[in-house]
Amino acid sequence: MPSGPNLRPTRCVIDHAAIAANLAELRASAGSAVLCAVVKANAYGHGAVEVARTALAQPRVGWLAVALVEEGIELRVAGIVDAPILVLSEPPPEAMSAVVEWGLTPSLYTVPGIEAFGAAGAKADVSVAGHLGVDTGMRRVGAEPEDVVGLLAMADAAGVEVEAAWTHAPVGDEPDNPYTTDQLERFSSIEALAGIPSHVANSAVTIRELAPSAMLVRVGIAMYGIDPDRAMAGAADLRPALRLESAVSFVKSVDVGESVGYGHRWTADRPSRIATVPIGYADGVRRDLGLRGGGVLIGGVWRPIVGVVTMDQLMVDVSAGDVSVGDVVTLIGADGAAAIGANDVAATLDTIGYEVTCAVSSRVPRVHVITE
Repeated sequence: MPSGPNLRPTRCVIDHAAIAANLAELRASAGSAVLCAVVKANAYGHGAVEVARTALAQPRVGWLAVALVEEGIELRVAGIVDAPILVLSEPPPEAMSAVVEWGLTPSLYTVPGIEAFGAAGAKADVSVAGHLGVDTGMRRVGAEPEDVVGLLAMADAAGVEVEAAWTHAPVGDEPDNPYTTDQLERFSSIEALAGIPSHVANSAVTIRELAPSAMLVRVGIAMYGIDPDRAMAGAADLRPALRLESAVSFVKSVDVGESVGYGHRWTADRPSRIATVPIGYADGVRRDLGLRGGGVLIGGVWRPIVGVVTMDQLMVDVSAGDVSVGDVVTLIGADGAAAIGANDVAATLDTIGYEVTCAVSSRVPRVHVITE
């Protein structure tokens, strides 16, 4: 985050009432499970510490999840000292002493990881517990199902309590794909895990109510009001929590045949008015957004980005209508009856909404709107 005042109009506004409402919606689909709020990657660009505090204040939100030990430490340093924090990938052996020191719960799935965690607990003279990650089809990380028996024995010998087991659903956001149901059946059939609490549900699996008996559901993207996939639009009543906005800083006229921006990738075919907006790819707006047909809202009207997005600024064709310096520019969010969602931007860029919000860089101030 910038250390000084924000002297340009570019900012990210985070609506914490929307986060609370989304968690209530997800609770309704979670059966009796406790919610684990996933706040990795700076809460998907929304601000990890602030979102974590709001999440933990909601009913039945009992856990947080991060990707990195460093992210867990950030939460502890900020004063979130009591909530359990799950690290979703096994930390390297040399990080296990920090895991123990800061009271984090690691995912475990290798012999070196389990041994290092147990040794770190013994050195600190504290009991330690982790969650066993099992790979049932993601093929990214996690123990092979046939290795579970050996790893549980290894954990017991190392003085590590396995308080839960978990797996991840790689196509949970594809409602027509039967793979997830089959995968969850395979996970539940691992005999060695009988009696061990488990969690399998990400946002999509939670919304689809495929794992109501789990101890936890790990809710990430849906907590922020973004559908896990465009195919799931409307499956849950979600409210977008992030608004990315700036303001017009300059307006000029461009004659027919004049070109705009680096590489002159856009040329006026009529007399045009071009507005400059002080936000660019260093802030997380993809350089090719305009070239792919992306735009912004000004005065409730969609207007196309022209030319390539530059590091600190972008240009918009505002020939239609009256646009002036100081007018608010919405890149993600609503303006009157019109709206641009993170998934809308993602569709233009052939990516996913997760990447769009995570890309908003740290030099864009987060303004947190928190209502009691």
